[in-house]
Amino acid sequence: MSIVPDFSEAVDPVKLEKLAEVVIQVGLQLQRDQDLVITAPLASLPLVRLITEQAYKAGAGIVSTFYADEETTLARYKYASDANFDKAQGWLYDGMAKAYEGGAARLAIAGDNPVLLSEQDPARVARANRANSIAYKPALEHITNSNINWNICSYPNPSWARQVFPDLPIEQAVQKLAEAIFAASRVDRADPVAAWREHNANLASRAGWLNGERFAALQYSGPGTDLTIGLADGHEWHGGATTARNGVTCNPNIPTEEVFTTPHALRVEGTVSSTKPLSHQGTLIDDIQVRFEAGRIVEAKASRGEEVLLKVLDTDEGARRLGEVALVPHSSPISASGILFYNTLFDENASCHIALGQCITKCFVDGSSLTPQQIAAQGGNSSLIHIDWMIGSDKIDIDGIRSDGSRVPVLRKGEWA
Repeated sequence: MSIVPDFSEAVDPVKLEKLAEVVIQVGLQLQRDQDLVITAPLASLPLVRLITEQAYKAGAGIVSTFYADEETTLARYKYASDANFDKAQGWLYDGMAKAYEGGAARLAIAGDNPVLLSEQDPARVARANRANSIAYKPALEHITNSNINWNICSYPNPSWARQVFPDLPIEQAVQKLAEAIFAASRVDRADPVAAWREHNANLASRAGWLNGERFAALQYSGPGTDLTIGLADGHEWHGGATTARNGVTCNPNIPTEEVFTTPHALRVEGTVSSTKPLSHQGTLIDDIQVRFEAGRIVEAKASRGEEVLLKVLDTDEGARRLGEVALVPHSSPISASGILFYNTLFDENASCHIALGQCITKCFVDGSSLTPQQIAAQGGNSSLIHIDWMIGSDKIDIDGIRSDGSRVPVLRKGEWA
């Protein structure tokens, strides 16, 4: 196996420390004596160390980190037996679920190579993903149900930087990706915490306007797209900071530019095309085109990664239905950067997007008090997966449709109307 060179010196240490501070103070608002579970690429060790320091300075309980390594991930696909791909580390996810039940916070550091598994057998990739989704569900439900404070942030892994900036020497690519991450995460400001406070207020204002309108559906029009998304009964829009059921206000995504809610699983009709590639579990899926009938995808194709896409859609009954709809202006800072990140955390914040699979249960009025049966009755979808993909651009118009059929412009050419 090759040893991945260390390019951490290309990453501004002052801004990296600010990112660690923002993750603990804004992303998680980690509480005194609260445990923290971290998952991270091995390359992100410099950020993990700083976050761990900040966590303990904030009075954390125990910080536990689980690392992933690209070479060892590939070794499984190259040398493991075929039966291996129907297995997952259930014991690990059961332990995580138990930690969350006990009050631990959750942090995921993203930054994997977006095409790590592009040359591996798509059937094996799909089987491994499905097994992992099943095993992870008990832990994931604590996140999708907003039971705990959680956050996702990123580190400029060299293999990721190479994909984003293929024409640059690797050290320059890492440096440029790091600066893009810092700008999108608002840690290049004099006071990042204050910048996040102002940004959260703006997102809350957008969500408040949408909640006041109480639209029954959203109509999307643009190249390759003629789509009506019915919104769940009693849906509620959110954006930016959110208060988890444990009472802690956190920012689940750093960065974030979206306001989002839950669509009705049975009320989606029409066609839609992706406007950016989707990087999913090491596979790049591009030029997605799907057609919905009665809320369900009945036709789907892609110019790249189609076999993986089709297998994802067959994960379970809910995988062909929507669990989230999110609005992002085309002029968002991440879109304005002109960078295609090949990373959903960033690319979804450059574009309006939808998510296949599990709904976000907090996106209902009084969602914390609703049972799974009540959420399903109001149109909330249930699935092992939750996969965001981008459908917005400067050529997309969106109208809000009221229950009486009247229309209100929401976005015009990708911008708030």
